[in-house]
Amino acid sequence: MRCTALLLVALLAGCAAPPPATKLSVVVSFYPLYAFAKEVGGDRVDVRQLVPPGTSPHDYEPKPSEAAAVRNARVFVYNGAGLEPWVPRLEAELPADAVRVEATRGLPLVEWSSEHGHSEDHGHQERVDPHVWLDPVLAQRMVENVAEGLVQADPQGAAAYREREQGLRRRLQALHTRYAQTLKRCRSRVLITSHAAFGYLARRYGLRLESVAGLTHEAEPSPRRLRELVGLARREGVRAVYAETLAGARVVETLAQELGAPLLVLDPLEGLSESDVQQGKNYFSVMEDNLQQLAAGLGCR
Repeated sequence: MRCTALLLVALLAGCAAPPPATKLSVVVSFYPLYAFAKEVGGDRVDVRQLVPPGTSPHDYEPKPSEAAAVRNARVFVYNGAGLEPWVPRLEAELPADAVRVEATRGLPLVEWSSEHGHSEDHGHQERVDPHVWLDPVLAQRMVENVAEGLVQADPQGAAAYREREQGLRRRLQALHTRYAQTLKRCRSRVLITSHAAFGYLARRYGLRLESVAGLTHEAEPSPRRLRELVGLARREGVRAVYAETLAGARVVETLAQELGAPLLVLDPLEGLSESDVQQGKNYFSVMEDNLQQLAAGLGCR
């Protein structure tokens, strides 16, 4: 009877289940998923990120020690949409009862086309754009997928996970509101970046994305593509060109010099640098920095 009364008091007080003696082992592929899993999981989870700071998931290759970490995982979270071609190799290492979470499952993914001549070697190609986390609205659905995976692996923590999920989604919605208000009135709506990471963000806020390279940093632009960008920028009155963290800036620097435009920096959040981590930067602070850079370069008021 006393236990029943205590349970009733806990329920009425809205108390979540206490954290387990052994935390849920969660392995994620790269930084945004680490941020989402840590926020939703709280003190019930131990989250390990595979792609190290300062490395893009496009460039990453798993090490044997990381395969060993995957063997002990209860939850494995990856982006999907072709971002991590190395995931199938690691999935083979997972325990049979591990929960697999494809964070972009069920999201409205968009095909990206290379028909504008980003690379002379590969011709016309179509691939799914994986950079969904840069749209704060779609990021909320990624968070929902992560939360569902944690609940499946740890049903006793369901109430805590759902509460933290809702809190994170509210923060993402507030971020979306700030982006929408800031980018509503801008002198230019053409966004020229070093690679095509900001397609979902541009689409959400009515911007036109034009990239020097394709979906990955390695794609080299053709001379024809560079001529196209110079002509477009001059016709549209482009006020700035954007380099990106973790990507070489040589070509985009040349483009900015040709246009006499400032070179600003956006962070596609594919992997925080060691310096960013030491400074305490996170998903939200970087997204706010990106918004300031966009407002400055597009002439938003």
